[in-house]
Amino acid sequence: MSITTVASEQVNSIVWNQHHDPFEVLGSHLIEKDGKTIWAVRAYLPNANAAWVVLPEERKEYPMQSVHNPHFFECTIEIPELKNYQLRIQEQGHEQVIYDPYAFRSPRLTDFDLHLFSEGNHHRIYEKLGAHPTEINGVKGVYFAVWAPNARNVSVLGDFNYWDGRKHQMRKGPTGIWELFIPEIGVGEHYKYEIKNFEGHIYEKSDPYGFYQEPRPKTASIVTDLNSYTWNDSDWIEKRRHTDPLTQPISVYEVHLGSWLHASSAEPAKLPNGETEPVVTVSELKPGARFLTYRELAAKLIPYVKELGYTHLELLPIAEHPFDGSWGYQVTGYYAPTSRFGSPEDFMYFVDQCHLNGIGVIVDWVPGHFPKDGHGLAFFDGTHLYEHADSRKGEHKEWGTLVFNYSRHEVRNFLVANALFWFDKYHIDGIRVDAVASMLYLDYCRKDGEWLPNQYGGRENLEAADFLRQVNHLLFSYFPGVLSIAEESTAWPMVSWPTYTGGLGFNLKWNMGWMHDMLDYFSMDPWFRQFHQNNVTFSMWYHHSENFMLALSHDEVVHGKSNIVGKMPGDRWQSFANVRCLFAYMFAHPGKKTMFMSMEFGQWSEWNVWADLEWHLHQYEAHQQLKKFFQDLNHLYRSESALYSLDFAREGFEWIDCSDNRHSVVSFIRRDKDSDNCVVVVCNFTPQPHSHYRIGVPEAGFYTELFNSDARQYGGSNMGNLGGKWTDEWSLHNRPYSLDLCLPPLGVLILKLDKQKTAQVKK
Repeated sequence: MSITTVASEQVNSIVWNQHHDPFEVLGSHLIEKDGKTIWAVRAYLPNANAAWVVLPEERKEYPMQSVHNPHFFECTIEIPELKNYQLRIQEQGHEQVIYDPYAFRSPRLTDFDLHLFSEGNHHRIYEKLGAHPTEINGVKGVYFAVWAPNARNVSVLGDFNYWDGRKHQMRKGPTGIWELFIPEIGVGEHYKYEIKNFEGHIYEKSDPYGFYQEPRPKTASIVTDLNSYTWNDSDWIEKRRHTDPLTQPISVYEVHLGSWLHASSAEPAKLPNGETEPVVTVSELKPGARFLTYRELAAKLIPYVKELGYTHLELLPIAEHPFDGSWGYQVTGYYAPTSRFGSPEDFMYFVDQCHLNGIGVIVDWVPGHFPKDGHGLAFFDGTHLYEHADSRKGEHKEWGTLVFNYSRHEVRNFLVANALFWFDKYHIDGIRVDAVASMLYLDYCRKDGEWLPNQYGGRENLEAADFLRQVNHLLFSYFPGVLSIAEESTAWPMVSWPTYTGGLGFNLKWNMGWMHDMLDYFSMDPWFRQFHQNNVTFSMWYHHSENFMLALSHDEVVHGKSNIVGKMPGDRWQSFANVRCLFAYMFAHPGKKTMFMSMEFGQWSEWNVWADLEWHLHQYEAHQQLKKFFQDLNHLYRSESALYSLDFAREGFEWIDCSDNRHSVVSFIRRDKDSDNCVVVVCNFTPQPHSHYRIGVPEAGFYTELFNSDARQYGGSNMGNLGGKWTDEWSLHNRPYSLDLCLPPLGVLILKLDKQKTAQVKK
């Protein structure tokens, strides 16, 4: 039977890719005629010469006829039921048999999914949008869904259709989500979305929810299955659920994976099955250099960090980004770990190995802005979809990037779900949210007349603040025990307070004030430090207003700022002594700790994103000794609960004397929940030693010298107190007893009452 059941206008709408719902025309359609059940099967096959409908179960096939267009085919079949039919296609002398994508009509997104997404509350929308290997009616394939409400048409492009947007046209749902199931393709397929606006302009876009992307400079997304990896960290995750991180030691090693260490492209990267995988070269580096893979980094970076005693690794953004020089802070693939270092499964392996070695993983997250690259989010559906249309709200001109429109529910949903996604699928332990101040203030880096006030006439971005509260509230609801850290450089109140008190809901905030004060202080000649004692002590005036993390990050060793050793005054010995003094004070000061790679061995040069760290410096004794200093400092920090358990409680810190500016000396006590368990810290910030320096202490007995930053093994002068000192019954600093100490030059002493030895002597 051969009848035409479709009008030429309908055919033309498909041929010219102008139909918002190709299922209305293509696929199988039931027609009742003269009491007979007739099925019309239609297909648009742009390169086909001929086509047949194949019924595998009946072992029959029916020829299709060209209708209104040489490549639009139709066949009518009188049959009670039509299911799982196939198309046999003849193209340029070749034949193939395929399942018809338009035979799979049922949408995968439920009304409830659409409702939640439209109001910004679909917390796992990444399980619905994007590309998902699945099976429908016994046929395996990939389900694609993308939000592009203002597009005229959207098609899936890929190797499987020779990047021809006519072949797999998608259907638009009521909320602007386009979807299509493509049978007989699977993991590893490269794809993009071809998006047409109503003016007919075409945009080829990577998948905003894509889980994997081609290595730059290519930009296609890659179908992958995030559920194939077998995790081994259940004990770690369970322990994390029941632990308050604010009472634990947190010492973070901040690292940029692309410049920590490189390998030669002559060394192929090995996969677990023994095969080699493609690796990404670094064109700006010496010829032949390549990035280490996630698995190679697991073998090299994790043992290094574990040996040094850090509790966490913080990774500069590892979400997909097109330009190496952005350090990862201009993201185009928010749901894809960068393929520079391997596959999503490889990154899962890296995180898994961190956990098995007792190391937490923090990832820098960038919800504040995104780049203008054509394949990314910018002007996504031919309109300003993810960004504000008005550049006074939607653009950071200084950075050349665009600002998310936090007032749009679907955009907010994209970002909220993205934060949850990294914890859900990759088991990370924390996020450090980049450039929070740029999100909170409408006039951030903008001149008068270049920004728009909020509805009350103020400069605060109220939508961004609400977005951050939503992220943090959900994050701690779904994943107790994790970290959410704000890089926030202003006086915005209650950043690290819970959302139910009106705070932004982070549990830590970088203390940018402490960082600036300390670097200013340590960069000056020690003689002048007596006039700037406030730089050392001021942080404790405001410390309890937030839960602070003390950070000396990558931003402090670039753009002409020199590396940490290079900032220090004096000769070479004094430079290293100053570094030890700074970090020993940092680890004794209340607050969690973050420091950037290369600081631990005293790299002289600024960080260069294109090069290795200066590993050759490890051959020199001074750099070996500095590394030993950090190793011992980390282990002391982790072993003494007084140094971390009450970081944010007033009873955890007490000044002994902070007013001796003449000698540039401060002394204080750190306590844990057992008020009798404390350590005494004394810091001498000048090269002048003091042989009889007396401080008051609360209890009598023998105080063991737990740590001396001036010890010989660290490259110091080895001045100290011969292992410890007994107290004298000489009251000082409003305390009944005192210690007569030898303060080493540019040195920090950490002492602790030895109760056992004291008790033995008393007996």
